[in-house]
Amino acid sequence: MRYKLFVGPKVRQLRARRGWRLEACAQKLGISVSYLSQIEANQRPVTDRVLVGLIETFEVPAATFEADEGQRLVADLREAVADTGTGEEPIPLSELRQIAQQAPALARRFLDLHRANHRLAERLKLTEEAVSLDEATAASSLLPYEEVRDFFHFKDNYIDALDRAAEDLAQEIGLDASGPADMLMEMYLRERLGVRVRYGPLGDVMRRYDPTTHELWLNASQPAATRAFQMAYQVAVANLSSVIEGELAEARFRSTEAVDVCRVGLGNYAAGALITPYRRFAAQARALRHDVEQLAAHFGASLEQVCHRLSTLQRPGHRGVPFYFVRLDYAGNITKRHSATRFRFARFGGACPLWNVHDAVAAPDRFLVQVAAMPDGVRYLCVARAVVKRSENYLTPDRRYVLGFGCEIEHAHELVYSEGLDLKGPAAPIGTSCRICERNDCAQRAFPPVDRRLSVPAHERRTVPFRLGS
Repeated sequence: MRYKLFVGPKVRQLRARRGWRLEACAQKLGISVSYLSQIEANQRPVTDRVLVGLIETFEVPAATFEADEGQRLVADLREAVADTGTGEEPIPLSELRQIAQQAPALARRFLDLHRANHRLAERLKLTEEAVSLDEATAASSLLPYEEVRDFFHFKDNYIDALDRAAEDLAQEIGLDASGPADMLMEMYLRERLGVRVRYGPLGDVMRRYDPTTHELWLNASQPAATRAFQMAYQVAVANLSSVIEGELAEARFRSTEAVDVCRVGLGNYAAGALITPYRRFAAQARALRHDVEQLAAHFGASLEQVCHRLSTLQRPGHRGVPFYFVRLDYAGNITKRHSATRFRFARFGGACPLWNVHDAVAAPDRFLVQVAAMPDGVRYLCVARAVVKRSENYLTPDRRYVLGFGCEIEHAHELVYSEGLDLKGPAAPIGTSCRICERNDCAQRAFPPVDRRLSVPAHERRTVPFRLGS
């Protein structure tokens, strides 16, 4: 069944930006005023002919009118309304879809308020538990990170202008040729930017730049891939600052803290795009069937850098396999997340215990592969790998993480990790998190969903001590 595409708010926004009246815009599109009015009100979907006309008239990429953003908005709204804890009847999914389609700006403002309320509740809880003021302040300061995460989330984790500029810069440096990335980067810093790279023991500092002496100090204990990335960051912010500042101005963050966080995030994005130029990386990923170890060796990158880069291959006209990518610490806290698929991560609380990212903790240096299915029936190939970032001395603990990445099952044959698997066989029944999971028969459920009634049998005890109602 063909999916009906509703693009009303986007058309309304594009028309308003150009200052066109409804009649003038309809004339440019070659359609009636009433038809355009119905499109903008999301009362009628657009046909293929009209969609082509919108792209050509507004001179925007086709991805502008893709439905993925609306689907992400619906998923975020569903999790947010399930998190209210009011005990009221759940809001039907059809109503959430209508809100996302008809009033996306209002939906995002609601999500902003929900996140602010969640952080406020966490801070109050910390205060009630008599934690220190510093800890409470640290907890409340997470909000800018959430705002920046949403910026990348709704950009589909692909920043077109910055990615293309980094690709051009990589060609100028010579990173599209054979040769260690760290050596080429150090040479460029010295000869083109007048920056001398020095190495030494820096404790927990990975990079420190002194603008007065033009010296870039790198932690000598870090692996070559990390040092190359830190040099790439310095090269990127020196050459692409105007592009970065343009993205920040367009984002319109609510706080200076969010701007500062995103500035670093965009610098990191540019550094990754510099080491793994888009077209060359995408072609090599296809050729190697997305083997992250081989890709890491080929580009002089770390496994984490490669996994993250795979999740950004969403350039219009040159899209790669849609990947999700997540990084968790050993306590299950999600410290990085992105999904170019329909896969959704828990924004608050723990992830599903049946997901193989948790098993990877007990199997270091091994790739664990799993065929899993979400409650909506979509199946995924899930890959997980534990990694260790070594400290520089005995007294400082190593940092340990789990990297998770994967794709929808229809793309699984393009990944080397699908070899030997029965992709049509039984799948692990995973979910986003227990409090919004729809499954009735999960023996691993930690607590009931907030939008379902439950009953506790007086004369029977099962693995899960309650039953879910409708």
